[in-house]
Amino acid sequence: MIAMIDNRGNITVEIAIVLIITLMITGIVLNLSESMTDKAVKSVESENTEILISEMADNLVNNPGTPDNWEEYGKGTPGLAIINEEGEIVPNSVSYAKLMALKNNYKKLVDKKLFDSKIKTSLELIPQKSSISSVKIGDANENGNVYSVNRLVKCDFYKKFVLKDFQYGGKCNHKHSQNQHSCNYFKVFKGNLRSSNYYLLIDANEKDDLEYIIDTTRVVKGRFWENPGSDKILLNDKINFYDDPSAVVFIHFNKPHVKAVLVSVPKNFKMYNLNYDYFTTNDCNLVLKAWY
Repeated sequence: MIAMIDNRGNITVEIAIVLIITLMITGIVLNLSESMTDKAVKSVESENTEILISEMADNLVNNPGTPDNWEEYGKGTPGLAIINEEGEIVPNSVSYAKLMALKNNYKKLVDKKLFDSKIKTSLELIPQKSSISSVKIGDANENGNVYSVNRLVKCDFYKKFVLKDFQYGGKCNHKHSQNQHSCNYFKVFKGNLRSSNYYLLIDANEKDDLEYIIDTTRVVKGRFWENPGSDKILLNDKINFYDDPSAVVFIHFNKPHVKAVLVSVPKNFKMYNLNYDYFTTNDCNLVLKAWY
């Protein structure tokens, strides 16, 4: 009788041990399954986020927005692509004016309208030329897992203020050969000088090996070639109107295809941005980051 109890006791202990081991294995399997599920969910979430911001980046740099000039009103559906002089959309491009308009209303136009406030984002435009500063807009407090996409784009910065680009041929009142000179002209009214400043901006690498002349169609006395001495030349005081309300001004350089532009900027335009590189089309990287 005692032996039977012992046998039963041993069997009971063995059953208990088996149950404990089974429960431990079940717990491990459940924990492992939960962990794998969490990883799978996070993986899908990560993949979906990467796809979302990649598609959004492509849309921003290939679409000017709706309407095309939404940046003038600060509302609409944003896009950053440049529309050129022919009215065509420039693919993979960023309009600086549109980017600044986006900065002024980022949460409404990007976080809410494009991402439905589900994630936080930032945009950074990084010029490849070191003479131009990068621009970052959006949320600055990056935390957690940050997803990032990069697009190589053309960016225009202040190119909208350019009147003439001397890398391309123009007209000349002195019949200079465009194979040996860079010449062009523009018309200006006296009233324009009250609200705008006219500058010649020259690439810093060219200014020391260059000469120029500025004259008008009404030449009272001859002008002589002179060295710029600077990469920016204010023209307002060099324009002679005589008795006329307007003047046609000719600018001549002693070299062909000069890296120089004629610009008209508002009187309050910041002097430190009067740099030739800011007024030409540049290669830039647009970086879109997102996080939860």
